[in-house]
Formats: sequence, C-alpha cells, structure tokens
Amino acid sequence: MRIGYVRVSTIEQNTARQEVMMQELGVDEVYIDKLSGKNIDRPELKKMMEYVRKGDTVIVESISRFARNTRDLLELIERLKEKGVEFVSKKESIDTTTPTGKFMLTVFAAVSELERDYLLQRQAEGIAIAKEQGKYKGRKKIENDKFEKVYTDWKAGSITAVRAMELLGMKRNTFYRRVNEHEMKEGK
Repeated sequence: MRIGYVRVSTIEQNTARQEVMMQELGVDEVYIDKLSGKNIDRPELKKMMEYVRKGDTVIVESISRFARNTRDLLELIERLKEKGVEFVSKKESIDTTTPTGKFMLTVFAAVSELERDYLLQRQAEGIAIAKEQGKYKGRKKIENDKFEKVYTDWKAGSITAVRAMELLGMKRNTFYRRVNEHEMKEGK
C-alpha cells in the first residue's frame, strides 16, 4: 500500500495542497496531523507507524512535514526499515529503496534541522528587538483567583504540587514560576 502522511503546524493551517498531492500520487490511506513537528509525539504519526507493514511505502510532501530534526527523522526511517517499509519524500525526490536516496535523506535531514534552527534564532532575535522597543510584552499572564489558597494548601502539605497544578490549570513551569514570583513578592 501507498500510505500518505500530511502535517501542518496548527489547526488553522490548511492541508488541502498536501492532500491533493496525495490523491495525484494514488495514495491508498492518508494520516493527517495538525500540530507542531518539533517531536514525534503526534497521534496520527503514531497510528500510521503502527499501521504500516512490509511492502508498504510511506509518502510525504517534504521531509519537514515528517520530522523537524535529523535524529527524529533517522529514528522514524529506521523504524520503517525494520518493518520493511520504504519512504518517499516528493519535494526532495528521496526514495529509500536506493543507496543514493538513503544518503540524500541524511543530508536533507541535516539541512532541514539547520533551517529550523535558523528560523528559531531569527524569531528570538525579532522578539528581543521588539522587547527593546517596548512592542513585545510576552504572553499574557494566567490570572487565577484560587492561586493564594492552592499555594497555601500546597505549602502546608495538604495537596501535592501535581494536584495544585491541576486545580490551577497550570503546567509545571508556569506553576513554579508563579510560586517564585509569589514568594519574592511576599519576601519568603
């Protein structure tokens, strides 16, 4: 079977262009993720990796749609290889059935990772300039009326940090940052 994998970075982005390409290539089954490719923890990617079997070919529009760093890409390709599944990237004209295709895959993966690193670097530089100019204030702070009570309960040991995070709807980093801010404000 010819299995297609399509990915865009956000729910708002459109997959139509990639889906049309999959139809034109006669793909039998398509898996679509609408989230960042920063890691391989993507639901449809996982389903596809479980579904494929010996003799199948996984087709993607480009390497960057499949994986964002060399390590993840090579790990995914290795897992496909172990299952007897080939990999094709249309944009880069890579086909792992050939030695040249395997070599080019590694080269393109490294270039793709470098491109992503440059993008993140430019983004960070842009944010720094905007902050200097007073145009960027960062994400809006999560305000929570329950923080004081939950913090007190957590400090008293009547709830765990995990439970405190759940009650406040905060992730670990946000919770501990707020704790530090609170304690500095209170002089603790």
